[in-house]
Amino acid sequence: MISLLLEDMTFEQDIRELLMAFYPEEKYIYTNEDVFLSLFLSKESIEYHIKIKSEDNVLEFSSPLRETKFDTKNDLKRNIYINLLKLGNKELPWGTLTGIRPTKIVMEMLENDMSLEDIKKHLKEVYLVSDKRIKLCTDTAKNEFNILKKIDYKDGYSLYIGIPFCPTRCLYCSFTSYSIAQWKKDTDTYVEALCKELLAVSKMYKGKKLQTIYMGGGTPTSLEGYQLSKILNVVKKNFDSSNLLELTVEAGRPDSITREKLEALKEVGVDRISINPQTMQQKTLDLIGRHHTIEDIFESYKLARDVGFENINMDFIIGLNGETLEDVIDSFKKVRTFTPESVTIHSLALKRAARLNTENKREIMDNDLILSMINTATDTCADLGLEPYYLYRQKNMAGNLENIGFSKPGKECLYNILIMEEKQTIIACGAGTSSKIVFGDGRIERIENVKDPKLYIERLDEMIMRKESMHGID
Repeated sequence: MISLLLEDMTFEQDIRELLMAFYPEEKYIYTNEDVFLSLFLSKESIEYHIKIKSEDNVLEFSSPLRETKFDTKNDLKRNIYINLLKLGNKELPWGTLTGIRPTKIVMEMLENDMSLEDIKKHLKEVYLVSDKRIKLCTDTAKNEFNILKKIDYKDGYSLYIGIPFCPTRCLYCSFTSYSIAQWKKDTDTYVEALCKELLAVSKMYKGKKLQTIYMGGGTPTSLEGYQLSKILNVVKKNFDSSNLLELTVEAGRPDSITREKLEALKEVGVDRISINPQTMQQKTLDLIGRHHTIEDIFESYKLARDVGFENINMDFIIGLNGETLEDVIDSFKKVRTFTPESVTIHSLALKRAARLNTENKREIMDNDLILSMINTATDTCADLGLEPYYLYRQKNMAGNLENIGFSKPGKECLYNILIMEEKQTIIACGAGTSSKIVFGDGRIERIENVKDPKLYIERLDEMIMRKESMHGID
């Protein structure tokens, strides 16, 4: 356990999150108890006084109170970080940055015409970010910056369609998903309700430009081909697609993919799909609860190419239980044979609801090992001519690293960037989805749909009314 004894709680979250990056598995208490690490903070007239006490050391230092709260916070985090290194901790790849969108910092500086050299210097001096992460962050932000020039923030919007069903629930998953086997006889009813909500939204946003559509889940291809066709035909017939830039469907699990479903998607205009192995190691697939084989992944990918899909993404998770560096090297050796248009690499981030946590099955990997695994994956992407185009971070990430999407130029998923940047309204339909309404002053309002499919069906009119009430002041 770690004890935080703070006279001033202004930066409690910032201090705690920085400590969590160094000590991810520790619990935090706010009393003076016998723990392996304590941090004391008192506020003087012109500075903070900080004392960090470990089992072997006592470090005392000060951090100035600056003119702005922002500068005071950054100085405080930087001084704590430097002193934590004196206790034998290794440097963190992202330095003192604990937020989920590091590229946002770079994007703002690019918008203010700051030179790339000055941006890199800022990341190094203010946040102590490693050289490799500075390059990753700036390369990603530059690509985002250029890609987003085609987006109409004022009159444009995006549409998310949620399918909350999966063949099985993976061991690491905390998303809203329900067993397709248990819901099989009621999926038609869910599809009817979803189509009704989509129809209502099409009327609300008739005067706006629909720019991206993303169908996710869950696993959308848990549904039958005719159900996928029905949903997307409602979209095709009732939404103006003249400004549409992409239509993505997460085909996701190879054990849910058939030729019929892929042909149904292709017929209604889907131009980008994901086939998500997460790993190319059979032992890991078995462990995490994926009921398909490595051969199924190859067959699904080939089938998608045969049907005519020319923009395929593949997702991978780094840090899954029992995987070695050799396993990751082997997985990405196989990726080279696929040559997908994009690859998304996730550092394992476990939320409380994931079974790896609730069933105490999580294995903690060494940070240096995770970093080597991530570098193997990102180096493979670079060798395949894929460039980073979106990046975000989460709490409790393996190795304190990141999730990052790579793609061939021109094959990026615009929706992925938009959901992170929060500059365009995204209307979400379906159980467990969340709409984000972006106002002209930058304010964001969220509209949540209930998670349970049964309650969603029963309370559908309420979900629609929520959107209508918000649309009235949009």
